[in-house]
Amino acid sequence: MGVGGLYLTGLMLTGGEIDSGTTVRGVEIGGLSRAEAVRKLERDLGPAGTRTLPVKIGDRTGTVDPRRAGLSYDLRETVDRAARTGADPIGVFGGLFRSGGEIEPVVRVDEGEARAALGQLAKKLDQKVRDGAVAFEDGRAEQVTPRTGYALDVERAVGPLRASFLRGDADAVTALPARETRPKVTADEVRRALRTFAEPAMSAPVTLTADGKRFTVGQKVLGEHLAMRPDGSGTLRPELDTKGLRDDPAVAGPLNDVTTTAENARLRPDGDKVVVAEDATPGREVTDKALGKAVLPLLTRSGDARGGEVEVRRIQPEVTRENAAALGLTETMSSFTVHFEPAEYRTKNIGRAVDLINGSVVRPDETWSFNRTVGERTEANGFVEGVIILDDKFTKASGGGVSSVATTVYNALFFAGVKPVEHGAHSFYIERYPEGREATVAWGSLDLRFTNDSGKAIYIQAESTDTSVTVSFLGTKRYDEIKSVKGPRTEVKEPEKKVSHDKECVPQTPLEGFDVTVERVFYDDGREVRREPYRTHYTPRDEIVCE
Repeated sequence: MGVGGLYLTGLMLTGGEIDSGTTVRGVEIGGLSRAEAVRKLERDLGPAGTRTLPVKIGDRTGTVDPRRAGLSYDLRETVDRAARTGADPIGVFGGLFRSGGEIEPVVRVDEGEARAALGQLAKKLDQKVRDGAVAFEDGRAEQVTPRTGYALDVERAVGPLRASFLRGDADAVTALPARETRPKVTADEVRRALRTFAEPAMSAPVTLTADGKRFTVGQKVLGEHLAMRPDGSGTLRPELDTKGLRDDPAVAGPLNDVTTTAENARLRPDGDKVVVAEDATPGREVTDKALGKAVLPLLTRSGDARGGEVEVRRIQPEVTRENAAALGLTETMSSFTVHFEPAEYRTKNIGRAVDLINGSVVRPDETWSFNRTVGERTEANGFVEGVIILDDKFTKASGGGVSSVATTVYNALFFAGVKPVEHGAHSFYIERYPEGREATVAWGSLDLRFTNDSGKAIYIQAESTDTSVTVSFLGTKRYDEIKSVKGPRTEVKEPEKKVSHDKECVPQTPLEGFDVTVERVFYDDGREVRREPYRTHYTPRDEIVCE
């Protein structure tokens, strides 16, 4: 047979552009033209390109949708690589003697989409490291198993994800690269902590004795205030919340029976002098530290050894019959009374504030605070709803009427000659108070504070009736006399009339606004030694008609 005949025979036998025996992922495309091969691969290989890829990060498994990850087969490029370059005699003759074999499909990767898909996968499969721990639940010690943390390395994971897609094995799980974080508290350390502390701590109650009173604290109560926390080296160490344990009813009840508050001697003016009206009473207390010192050692003991003594400390009062004179509590520095219209809420709130203030002792150079002493004016603190000034009008709120106490304290400190640190007047003038010599307070925004610069201690005596409140400063006078000089009203402004439809509306009578200056004048040895001006601005009190 001649060369021409051999060429024709080769064309007939080899057929299309692709060598016989050529396959792509098991799909036979030998002897086909390029277009035919592409169509066949689309039909037979296309579904394999949409199957989800099983992957894992650490010990967590999931799947990736290759289409969302920007992975696809480029079938035309794959066929181009499998096809002969043309129908020349050499290529046709070669086709008589060779077989195409298996061709890897060409894979295209959109790296932006791949990273985005891997980022979403990381949110689901990343695992935070968890230290081993010991928990106390319902009087039992329980272990928390440590866990290694894994965070997917998105940049390095694109390559393995492409390789997984190329292999096309739907059953093979691909481990993606991840950064590993080992727990600091190991399983061995958890077992040690359980054996040496946690399990013995929960093995039985402990019995405490305080000032002869004996009581038992059960495992459930102990466990609620116990923890084991790791130090810098990953060692679990016991920690007792002594304050929480002290406040727990099972402990607070018995201890409150043996603890008392130290009561200062009660003083009262007797003419210009100060006398002791009632002796001081020492107090007893159990500190959080003392409770912890008693309880912690018992937790690793057993039997009768789980009992111990709690230290009860004796507290001496600040002011006693013996030391009152030494503290300088010898005379009345000042006394002031404010009268008010009777109202149930005023009696309640003023009486409560007076109880909290009465007996306050202010050491030399110490700053006294109304808000710190009286506390927030809430129902829990013993106050009720009353009328206050807010946004230049009367309204209702808890603690109404307490400004009468603040004004009385302010005038007492004014005439005692001590240093005001913080005070503020009402926004508009209230007739029962001295012009320019009154004060109001608001929790969290306005306080009444003074510093005791008299050189001796000051004892604040406060008392009230249904219509008045009196505050006296007992100590040692620094000046012979202190007077108040009030100037004329200036910058007078007339009020307006307003109608309110507010459900909480409080009617309001009109009063002009004005400025006034009050001077505090200090006298010593019968002569003036100092003056301090205090300027107050009052806005008009608008007439409010409630409809």
